Amino acid sequence: MLKLDKLSKTYATGDTALSQVSFEVPAGQVVGLIGPSGAGKSTLIRCINRLVEPTEGTITLGDTDLARLQGRALRRARRRIGMIFQEYALVERLTVMENVLSGRLGYVPAWRSFLRRYSPEDVSRALALLEQVGLSQHFNKRADALSGGQRQRVGIARALEQDPELLLVDEPTASLDPKTSRQIMRLIGTACRERNLPAIINIHDVMLAQQFTDRIIGLQAGKVVYDGPPTGLTDAVLTRIYGDEDWNQMRGEEATDEAPRTPEVDLAEGI
Repeated sequence: MLKLDKLSKTYATGDTALSQVSFEVPAGQVVGLIGPSGAGKSTLIRCINRLVEPTEGTITLGDTDLARLQGRALRRARRRIGMIFQEYALVERLTVMENVLSGRLGYVPAWRSFLRRYSPEDVSRALALLEQVGLSQHFNKRADALSGGQRQRVGIARALEQDPELLLVDEPTASLDPKTSRQIMRLIGTACRERNLPAIINIHDVMLAQQFTDRIIGLQAGKVVYDGPPTGLTDAVLTRIYGDEDWNQMRGEEATDEAPRTPEVDLAEGI
């Protein structure tokens, strides 16, 4: 379980990105984190894995307060947190398999990682994950030869290769077409259910969040203004999160955006 208690972040400029954020994410639950640009969504994700230093509060994963760790203890704790990035963060010149195996870098000695020597168990796990994400036939292809949807699948497999206790996902569908976006969200949800893995997904697409997450947390100006089921996102709640908008019209526009069209080519599934 992940537990945040009064987590806050104030930058040196005096700008407050997060203010007294508190919530828990139990094992196996997928949380959609929504809110307008500048609401603090990415800051929250990055505070949890300590890419951004929180100003105050606690971040507890299991029995460990991540906010208090430093040095080697922090590096060990980060092995327990899988991260899926918006821009994929792959090493373009390496193969798909090598990118997935990089999820084990925190577990192997430096000399083995430099020589790219991994155990048979690590390789078997990576092959199984590539099968799960539909890329087993592309294991030897360079990352820079993949489509956007394929790259995000590699990022999912790499994060799961860590055998994490928590999954953090930052805008996984921002650069993808609607069909591929749904497939990526479905893949993440399936992986979390199979592994009883808690996850927080920072996502800008409210309809995707409603369809593929178990719970929604809405941020506005660094504060939690909604925490509940996807079905609870009424027009009033959405206005509280995003401000005034014609939500019926927005839903119509989003439905039009998802009308059939020529999709991005994805060799794994014909996407």
